[in-house]
Amino acid sequence: MVYVGLSKLLKEHDPEVVAIEDLFYARNARSASKLGHVRGVAMLAAAEAGMPVSEYLPTQVKQAVVGYGRAEKQQVRDMVMLLLGLKNPPRKLDASDALAVAICHAHLVGSVETEVSLRSSKGVSRSWRRYRPDQIER
Repeated sequence: MVYVGLSKLLKEHDPEVVAIEDLFYARNARSASKLGHVRGVAMLAAAEAGMPVSEYLPTQVKQAVVGYGRAEKQQVRDMVMLLLGLKNPPRKLDASDALAVAICHAHLVGSVETEVSLRSSKGVSRSWRRYRPDQIER
């Protein structure tokens, strides 16, 4: 079920890369096992779609978004809202965590100052400026 849903989303949205938070540690072995299985399914779906997978530790994600590797989930959510200009917070902290992983990947691929613009196989620009045109300084 997870595989089919992810495969459909990857085909529909055609991302250039899949960024996944790496499993750092878990208090509950059963939860860690389930999370590991879902991560594996996500990586398989991305690989079968021909998309590279980038993995980031939770501390890397928090450092990239908040500036502190031990930030709380609410701090991550607040910074995601600020960075993306969201008026309303994501309904679930998992959603803001996923956005934080994407922001982390964008930071590590290239800095805003260098105006990194990724190109898809169709030649369409996927720059952050497309999503935040109000932030362009000329």
